[in-house]
Order: sequence, then structure tokens, then C-alpha cells
Amino acid sequence: MVAKPVPRKVLLAITSYSEKFYDDGAKTGLFWSEAAHPLRFFEEVGFEVDIVSETGKFGVDEHSISDQFLSTEELEQYKDKNSPINQKFKQIKRASDVNADDYGIFFAAGGHGTVFDFPKATSLLELASQIYANGGIVAAVCHGPVIFENLKDKETGEFLGKGKTLTGFTNLGEEQMGVQHILNRDNLKTCEQIFNEIGATYSPPPAPFDVYSVIDGRVVTGPNPASAYDTANSALKVFNSLEA
Repeated sequence: MVAKPVPRKVLLAITSYSEKFYDDGAKTGLFWSEAAHPLRFFEEVGFEVDIVSETGKFGVDEHSISDQFLSTEELEQYKDKNSPINQKFKQIKRASDVNADDYGIFFAAGGHGTVFDFPKATSLLELASQIYANGGIVAAVCHGPVIFENLKDKETGEFLGKGKTLTGFTNLGEEQMGVQHILNRDNLKTCEQIFNEIGATYSPPPAPFDVYSVIDGRVVTGPNPASAYDTANSALKVFNSLEA
């Protein structure tokens, strides 16, 4: 039997969570560049991209839309409600309304909002699991990999990340951002904790905010905002190998 071609389409998964989180009262949510950069990358190389969250809604991490993380051009695009990228985000879909068979890549963007909803986002989890079962790729960057806490491999029934080498935002990075005490207070798990619990091998970047990504079969992970492009590019390399 000839294998069915993997669709050249990306499901860009983002968090639905958007509430006060930081000590300064700022909200968390989607870390903007971790969706914006992969979106731009995949569209430039000819993929269709759908933005999807568990509820069909989202909010932006208020710390992520500063000149610390975005270029002047990116800030202008973010602030322009009619910019192409904002028009794209207005078309966000609810996870229960899309079909896994339409996608070849599941790409989970980060932001601390994900630690609240990704591990229990049943529709997103089902989509990621089915895309992988169909021969597609599961990729995640920064805090996006917390989705592996409850993500299962349909073929084995085991955790999809079990026995795999993964990366994600570091515990040291949580300390440097001054949020580890908030995670502890709310009983929220870090990427490192989750990887240990599911039997994955953690591969940290050389430093918390260095560009880095890890490929293990059809699973691709990155550890921080600076790695969003690199993680998307690594996912593309794996996708191209499927077509070879």
C-alpha cells in the first residue's frame, strides 16, 4: 500500500489562557514571537497555516510585546490592527472544529499561558496525537512542550515523548525570569519536570536563551523565544525527509 502523502499544512497551536501572572500584574498568554516567527517561516516556504487554540480564543503575554523581544518592524505590525499578521490571528480556529487529517505539522507555540491549559487541552492533544499517527510531525517551542505531559502515541498507548530526547524552557530560565516561585505557588510544572515524569531525556540549550533545537524522529522541540525560527526550520527538514 502506498503511504498517504503528509499534507503541506501546519496547525499552529497557541494557548487560550490569558490572565494575570507576573509579579508586576502583567498577564501571560501566547508569547507573540513564538507564533509569529513560525507563521512567517512556514508561509514563506509554501505551507498553509491555521492558528488554533483549545477554545478559539487567545491573549498575548504582555511581556512578549516589548522591544526586548520584537524588532521595530514587528512591533509596528503587532500594533497595526489591519496588518496581515493580525488579520491572520483574527481567523483563529477552535481545536474541536478542525480535522487532524488536514495537517502534516502540529507546532505548539509557547508562553507561560501554556502551562495552564496545554496539558489538559483535550482537543489539541487529540489533534497532535492523530497528526503524529498519520505520519506527521509534532513540534513545540519554549513552554509549548508542556503539551507532552499528557500527549499519547496512539500506536503504543505510551507517552509520545517517552524515550525521546526533548528540549524546552529551562528551570534556570524560570529562575532568571523570576517566575519559578509563581509556578510553585500555583502547582504548575516546568518542561524539565514533565520530561522527567514521562521518561524523556532532557537536552538543555548551552544557555537558557541560546538558539537551539532538537530533532528526534518526527518530534521536534526548541527551548526559548530565540529558537522559534530554528525549531520551525528543523520541523521543515523532517517534513522534507518524509517526502524524499
